[in-house]
Order: sequence, then structure tokens, then C-alpha cells
Amino acid sequence: MGLYYEEFEEGQTFEHEPGRTITEADNVMFCSMTMNTQPLHLDHEFAGETEFGEPVVNGLLTFSLAVGLSVPDLTEGTIVANLDYEHVEHPNPVFHGDTIRAESEVLGKRLTSSPGRGIVEFQTVATNQDDEVVCRFQRTAMVECEDDELVEDG
Repeated sequence: MGLYYEEFEEGQTFEHEPGRTITEADNVMFCSMTMNTQPLHLDHEFAGETEFGEPVVNGLLTFSLAVGLSVPDLTEGTIVANLDYEHVEHPNPVFHGDTIRAESEVLGKRLTSSPGRGIVEFQTVATNQDDEVVCRFQRTAMVECEDDELVEDG
């Protein structure tokens, strides 16, 4: 179960376990579901001629996996809505067989003018099995308050 607004503190960090190994089937299915036909993700011959030498996992799959890894610890069952994703970066590629882990830090929080709702900002960093950062982003979520009468002052 995720946390309520009152349970988050600025600077608090969460290591999201377990990680997840991305398979070629995961990558092909994700590309197919999203209609992304980029040969860098799907064509071994094409990708073999690039600087990577092999297919690269779709960056949106990596991003989505990092979000998903964070859900049980942060927002499962307590989220009202995801409001924003910002500063999405992919500093290193992900390949078939890489294991992704994620860690999130609470950057800030504030109550809303709606009773029982708060806004929490997170930064999530995903790494591979070699501790290389493969995705980094900020996410803003509206979550429930445990005290459904809490409201922004002013």
C-alpha cells in the first residue's frame, strides 16, 4: 500500500525492490503495443550497425518500468492522480537482459485547497545491474490525506 500525504517527508528516500529484468519479449511487446516501429529497438541487423551494436530497449518502457517499480512504495491505493512528469532523462541505454532498479526521493509536498488532498513531488532514478543511471525523472502526484479534513491554509 502506498503512503498518505502525512507520511511523506521532504528528503525521504525509498529503494524500490525487487528490480525487474527486461527481456527481448518485453521490448518487442511494448513496441508493438505502442506502435513504435523504430528499428533500433526491433531489428538486430540494423541495431548491430549502430554505436550500440545491438537493439536498445525502448526508453518509454524503461521510464514506465521505473514508474511502476515506485508505485507500491509511494502511491498504490492512495493516489488521486499523476499530475506531471518532468525532466525525463535517459543518460545510458538499456539492453535486453538488463535488470532495472529504482529509488525515489521526496522533493517537496503541499496541501491543496481541496480537503483531504496533497501534492507530492518525487525524483526517481533508475539504474541497471552495473549501477549506471538509465532513467531519471520528476513526478508530481496528488495523493489522499489520511485526515480527510486537511486543507491548505489561506
